[in-house]
Amino acid sequence: MSSTITQPRLGPLGTARWFWRQLTSMRTALFLLLLLAVAAIPGSIIPQTGIDAGRVAMYKTNHPSLAPWLDRLGFFNVFVSPWFAAIYILLIISLIGCVIPRIRIHLRTLRAPVPRTPKNLSRLPAYVERSVDEPADVVLDRARQVLKRKRYRVREDAAVEGRARSIAAEAGRMRETGNLIFHSCLIWVVLAVAAGHLWGWRGDAIVPVGTPLVNGQYDTLNAGPLVDTSKFSPWLLRLNSLDVSFEDKVAPTSPQYGQPRHFTAYTTVQDGNGKPQRKVISVNHSLSIGGNSVYLLGNGYAPMITVRDAKGDVLYQQETPFLSQDNNYKSTGAVKVSSLPSSQQMGFFGFFLPTAAFSDTLGPVSTFPAPKDPALVLGMYVGNLFPGNEPQSVYTLDTSAMKQVQGTGAQSKQPLRLMLKPGQTVKLPGGRGSITFNSVQRWAGLSTRHDPGKLPALYGALLGLIGLIMSMTLRRRRVFVKVTADPQDPARSLVSVGGLAKGEDPRLEVAIDGLALAVAGDDSTHVQLRTQAGART
Repeated sequence: MSSTITQPRLGPLGTARWFWRQLTSMRTALFLLLLLAVAAIPGSIIPQTGIDAGRVAMYKTNHPSLAPWLDRLGFFNVFVSPWFAAIYILLIISLIGCVIPRIRIHLRTLRAPVPRTPKNLSRLPAYVERSVDEPADVVLDRARQVLKRKRYRVREDAAVEGRARSIAAEAGRMRETGNLIFHSCLIWVVLAVAAGHLWGWRGDAIVPVGTPLVNGQYDTLNAGPLVDTSKFSPWLLRLNSLDVSFEDKVAPTSPQYGQPRHFTAYTTVQDGNGKPQRKVISVNHSLSIGGNSVYLLGNGYAPMITVRDAKGDVLYQQETPFLSQDNNYKSTGAVKVSSLPSSQQMGFFGFFLPTAAFSDTLGPVSTFPAPKDPALVLGMYVGNLFPGNEPQSVYTLDTSAMKQVQGTGAQSKQPLRLMLKPGQTVKLPGGRGSITFNSVQRWAGLSTRHDPGKLPALYGALLGLIGLIMSMTLRRRRVFVKVTADPQDPARSLVSVGGLAKGEDPRLEVAIDGLALAVAGDDSTHVQLRTQAGART
């Protein structure tokens, strides 16, 4: 006779309950945390639109077949993509689902009384017997004092129904408290980071000396999805001067020669309702204004360059920042004269050298970072500066739709090379006008940041560290002390001390031995130690 086994069906409610238990397990939380770290890798490898749109456009041009698929999958906006947000939200839900039930159970545990002393202490993982020449009341009183001094919660049981007088004690309940604090703070930090991403923003700008920086008008702005850029707090920062010094008191062969000593920016700040105030920004000392922090990230040179046409009309005149490439501030930059028709636009690309020199192997170089003998070395191109109207960096020149200008006379077969000193003007070939190197100014790289989750994340991390230390250093132990008449000598008392721990506790036996010695006092004459592994005498 055969019987058919019918498997029970979970049903919709049972399936939902099973899915919730799987999602809120610690194993799933750890997996999602690892998955989040892996998902962030493309954001650090592939250029991101919110950070550098120019690099994204160049990447799409260089990878015409791969870029469309990456764009569809959101790899150019990893941290705002739906799949990254889904992992982040699932991680938060999983952590909350892990912690809240444990908090509820732990609160019941904290309110629960210390359990009664077991009848047979010798079955516990750690057990000690001592014979003491003192009455039971004295021994129990000493045991109570020792346990309270060691911060145990104590419960004393009278001798009833054949049970000897005993004391039950418990310590280490705060271990689980510390564990829950750590995991709760982990959730708090994750939420704080999410808040910083959603409502935080960062604006970077290169500001030449004498030029104002208005909040909201940045070279690059990376704002969170919920940031309303039209509601930025109104303030203005003017860079009055930039004090930069380099080591020049040692021999040029010394490795310290040319090393930076300090960078200090002197500014005038004015918010929407206040009077102008003079403020100083230096490395690692930011400026707080309008709920934002302004940092000094770098510095460099911004030569004042003027380009005129053949009639002498100004086509370009401004302080042009150049970006340093080495410790001697050999800097690269571009001058884009876009006020001409697209086919006749002029572009200059080259180097600014604070202390100009020429090397047979490296060509134009700078031998010191300070402007002791500044010079501009430029090449010239003519054509469309912005082919396809794609975004591009102001510090580089896209020459794909431009033609390099050749030299004149004996250099007619060589690309044109212009070398200018401050105050010098050079005529451009082909009747295109002239270029003038007027003067040298400095620029400061300023970064303005608004991160509402920064301080909550810091406080959460510090509190979580305290919880982690508690969970790693505290031991959850239960200790029981029982006092009976010594069967070999009724005038003496037999003290039995047993203990057990929750989880691994390699020092449990040592702790029980020390407790038994403290309870027995110095007049103990007979000692018998027993553990699960065997007897010790």
